[in-house]
Amino acid sequence: MSLTLITEVRHAIRNLNPADVRMEAERPLEIGLVAPTSETMWRLESFLCPSYLPAARRAKISRLLHRVEAGSRTRAYDIEIWDDSLSVPAHVFTFDAANPGATIEQILKSRPELALTLARHIVPFRKPVISHFIGKVARENALFSLATAIPDMIPLLSIPWIVGEFASDTAFLTANQIRLAFLIAAANDRTIGYREQRGQIGSIVASAFGFRALARELIGKIPFGGGLLPKAGVAYAGTQVVGRSLERFYTLGVGFTPAEQRSAFSAALERGREIAGSLLQAARSR
Repeated sequence: MSLTLITEVRHAIRNLNPADVRMEAERPLEIGLVAPTSETMWRLESFLCPSYLPAARRAKISRLLHRVEAGSRTRAYDIEIWDDSLSVPAHVFTFDAANPGATIEQILKSRPELALTLARHIVPFRKPVISHFIGKVARENALFSLATAIPDMIPLLSIPWIVGEFASDTAFLTANQIRLAFLIAAANDRTIGYREQRGQIGSIVASAFGFRALARELIGKIPFGGGLLPKAGVAYAGTQVVGRSLERFYTLGVGFTPAEQRSAFSAALERGREIAGSLLQAARSR
């Protein structure tokens, strides 16, 4: 069974290239900052380049940040952030020191193509970007689980690395979780690749069987109704657990213990059912 899964995973990831993630993460980034006073400028810079970071790290971030005079802008930047006390042009983002999370949300919504490089370089972006990746890949996996049973749902899949025939459910879900591992590592400014992340990839492949065993035990306790929703719910919950464990590994150096995996999987399963139900309803509406 393990050899079969490994063979299927290899087939599923034949078009999954970590170099694509690496290129996205290493995209050049230049941020222009505008503030009316030195105090408000310091507040803005301190948010993007926190004082608790090591000096070398802060120096690296500082090279990406450029103080700009509001009336003498001489070049274009990837992003411009202005203090919210100023009257801003349409192309810039505002910074409210009382609610900096709103600035992050605004930027990520408007410039999703910069999400990975922002997470890699600017620490306050890291957690929301990783959460977005985990949720997105978990939804993709739930949708794939439904699509294998309902061909009409296949057009809803928009995953660029899928080419040719689909692998088995387990192989696809595992390969997509490996892609998530690349994204989370890149967001944490780590070197990515099959060799560099062989430990995490091995754990993902091994956990594919553990999640199926957990699913058999837990599904009977949740009134899903129907056979499709449990399958998609498990795909969603398993991916959430993999993603959150990887997030903690890159933050604290340790992932979830087996007991924590079990608890997190059980907690995410009901949410997975709800997500699967909404995806199924969207397919039926089409």
